[in-house]
Amino acid sequence: SGQSGPSSCYSQWSHIFMAPRLSTRSRGRYYEGELQRCRPEAAPVEFGDYHPLKPIMVTDTKTRRGTRKGSTSSSSSSSSSVPPDPLSSMLDGTDPLSMFAAASASETPVMSHSRKEKEEEVVGPDFEPWSAKRGEILARFTTTEKLSIVTNSPVFSVGKAPSPGSSAVSEKVRTRLEELDDLEEGSQRELLNLSQQDYANRIEELNQSLKEAWASDQKVKALKIVIQCSKLLSDTSVIQFYPSKFVLITDILDTFGRLVYDRIWTMCLDPRPLPDSFTAEDVNDTAKETCLNWFFKIASIRELLPRLYVEAAILKCNRFLNRSGIQETLPRLTAMIRGIGDPLVAAYARAYLCRVGMEVAPHRKDSLNRNFFDLLSTFKQISGDSVQKQLVVQRVEVPEYLTLYSPAINWILQCIAYRAPEPLLTEMMERCKKLGNNALLLNSVMRAFRPEFVAARATDFIGMIKDCDEAGFPKHLLFGSLGRSLACADPPEIERLTILNEAWKVITKVRSPQDYINCAEIWVEFTCRHFTKREINTVLADIIKHMTPDRAFEDAYPQLQSVIRKILTYVHDFSVLFSMERFLPFLDMFQKDSVRVEVCRSIMEVFIKHQVELTKDPVILNAMLHICKTMHDSVNALTLEDEKRSLSLLIIGFIRMVSFGRDFEQQLSFCVEARATFCNLEPVLVQLIHTVNQLAMETRRVMRGSHSRKTAAFVRACAAYSYITIPSLSSIFTRLSLYLLSGQVALANQCLSQADAFLKAAVSILPEVPRSISVEGKLRSSESFLLDFINNFLATLLVVPDHPEHGVLYLVRGLLNMVQDYTWEDNSDAKVRVYVSALPLLAAMSQETYIYSISKVDSNETLYGGDPKFLSELNRLCETLIGQILDHLKTLGGDEHSTRRQGTLAFSLFGVLLAHGDLRNNKLSQLAVNLWNLSHKHGYCDTRVSVRTLEYIKHQAQQPDMTHLSDTAQRLALQSRT
Repeated sequence: SGQSGPSSCYSQWSHIFMAPRLSTRSRGRYYEGELQRCRPEAAPVEFGDYHPLKPIMVTDTKTRRGTRKGSTSSSSSSSSSVPPDPLSSMLDGTDPLSMFAAASASETPVMSHSRKEKEEEVVGPDFEPWSAKRGEILARFTTTEKLSIVTNSPVFSVGKAPSPGSSAVSEKVRTRLEELDDLEEGSQRELLNLSQQDYANRIEELNQSLKEAWASDQKVKALKIVIQCSKLLSDTSVIQFYPSKFVLITDILDTFGRLVYDRIWTMCLDPRPLPDSFTAEDVNDTAKETCLNWFFKIASIRELLPRLYVEAAILKCNRFLNRSGIQETLPRLTAMIRGIGDPLVAAYARAYLCRVGMEVAPHRKDSLNRNFFDLLSTFKQISGDSVQKQLVVQRVEVPEYLTLYSPAINWILQCIAYRAPEPLLTEMMERCKKLGNNALLLNSVMRAFRPEFVAARATDFIGMIKDCDEAGFPKHLLFGSLGRSLACADPPEIERLTILNEAWKVITKVRSPQDYINCAEIWVEFTCRHFTKREINTVLADIIKHMTPDRAFEDAYPQLQSVIRKILTYVHDFSVLFSMERFLPFLDMFQKDSVRVEVCRSIMEVFIKHQVELTKDPVILNAMLHICKTMHDSVNALTLEDEKRSLSLLIIGFIRMVSFGRDFEQQLSFCVEARATFCNLEPVLVQLIHTVNQLAMETRRVMRGSHSRKTAAFVRACAAYSYITIPSLSSIFTRLSLYLLSGQVALANQCLSQADAFLKAAVSILPEVPRSISVEGKLRSSESFLLDFINNFLATLLVVPDHPEHGVLYLVRGLLNMVQDYTWEDNSDAKVRVYVSALPLLAAMSQETYIYSISKVDSNETLYGGDPKFLSELNRLCETLIGQILDHLKTLGGDEHSTRRQGTLAFSLFGVLLAHGDLRNNKLSQLAVNLWNLSHKHGYCDTRVSVRTLEYIKHQAQQPDMTHLSDTAQRLALQSRT
């Protein structure tokens, strides 16, 4: 029963095609009138005060709710005549944002004195935390020497009172201390011959042991671990590793401090939680007793260094005891550090105390200042006999030894200088001047003080650097620290050239290439910020001079890349950049392929971002072509697709910025050269084809469609460029779309033979289209892509005139023959869909005036002028296509899927007949009705589409020349699946 419909349709249709007149097949179209009827009617709109884009005024609904019933709210900001906003009316002011705003408005903007103090004490985000420095210290201070962890001697002094005026230690505390001593004495051991990584792993194990002991309520064991780790900070046997050792061990101290504080905090939760701004009066007695117990235990530690570090670790716990505990303890701990004999150990102890002090009392600058002044007084110890003997034994030079102090001194000065008044900074700077051989301290001052402070006194700092002893601390390191500050803040303009000259006199004398480039890289930014290409070129020349001998540049690629980045940050005019004599020779130092490509990529990214205007500057073009060629030549068989795509986008960005204005021939020559240069990157070749097509269309625009002999030859040359280039592309669909596009461009420029060649080439490669293609790494059927292309191709064929030597509709026939011979997927309707799509084209070709045309190109409407032979040929072709479609419909039916396909195709053909057929012919009208009934027979047709189609037919029937559709509409019934 499913096949009776198509058979009946076919008999109706074949009878109709025996009629001699075209009017029985395709109706005459008046396109302009149809367009007018499709336009929406204009309706006057009275806006008044209301406009849909007018911003909605937010009102305080809380005030309105507080008024009496029947009263008028004075807070309303909109008129009652304005249509209400549906979202606002639904929420009625109860949305979270409105409620929050109302609550904020009702609060009194008065801040209590205590809250103001608290905000002033908090360290802001502009303060660089210790955690940011930790990784750098561990990476910088390393060693290949063997390390050891030694644990020996009792840790507690038992039987002593915690303070002169207090009573003896309680029996419970005495017992615990004795247990600690026994445990300590019984577990003395020494871990020798540890590598740096082994040492770090062992310290991390101790950190984990601390957490596990605490979690299992073994507080005594946890304290023992912390004390023994603190003792390790007195060991300077491998002095180069000391800063890293300090970082690792203070991590354990920080963990211990947090655990103790959290423990006491949780004890304060009963009966109610403590507020953030609690005082000692809010703490219960049990928590206070536990806190005192911890401080008593720590006070009983025998050795100074562990006692100092552990008490500093729990310094914050003083808040639970009294208000002034922290303020009283900081000066005492500062004074205790004076008892440490080793100046390096003392410096890092001061750094840890400053670190804890900034967390618990950042406003207490007096303790920080006292720490700094104590540090100054110990500087003379560095040149003492004990330190010098230690350096001789460990074979460490004085400059290397002095750099070990840098992290500690930098941190102390950073804490002091944070939001410090300028007079204090000036006083500290004057004290540094009075010290002899103060290079180490001066270096830390320039790193820690605000860049604006250093930049304003740059000349003074240069004078202090000159007075320093070169043997103690290299001057190029001092100038490096000065350069970092000047890169962030500007010195007085009148001093800038003097500063650069003085700095470069020292930098250029540095013999070590690595030290030289480390310092020069910093000062490149200062040069680029404040000077012209002349000075930048001089700096580049000096860098080339120092880094070329013995191929020293091979060990300095990161610094050289940094130089490029800084230049590109400040120089965005590429005509200036490439006019520097030393810039391209500087690029030649990047000999390693991966690094050279990365540098070229960074240049291209800046060029695309900042080159706003199109350019034809030969200096820029030659340099950029060289850079792009470097990127292109790096592509090989192993290059990933993502990398190819990335490089292609950069090169395409350059090509788009090249324009020779009205010199179109020069533009074409550039594209020819670029094609030869970038032949391995398909996206670039595609862009070049688009560029040449755009060039041809720009020529047409300039000539206003009327080419001269010269411009006609030029656009033919453009077509030849595309015709030669397209076959080199591997993607079949890219070739198809470019053949079609280039054919359209050639047709627009009256190059009929070239357009013919493009379209024939597109038809000829259709059999090469594979049945599946890779899309984003997944195999997908190519059928939908091929149908899209064929539909575009059919739309173009309407305006393509027939070739006088190839017969009528030879391109249409060629396309349909290819479609007929193509191997489609099994159970596919794609071929028949092409036939259905071809029918509107044939109907459009039968019109006296085509729906669109190309200026100065005579389409078939002009060539044939309604010739009956041409119309007869159209009829025969239509008859053939309809026969093929109906034959295919007869083969469908049976299972649900096949029946659904049959209904869809029948409805498509019905739509074509409705739009293009002359339904005044009763037999043609009957065929349309049969197709409608077939499409709805099994209820698979979309009901909404059917309803809208029926409404459209009834609407069209109201037109004077379409009244016959009313009869057709009455015969079309909506059916559903039963």
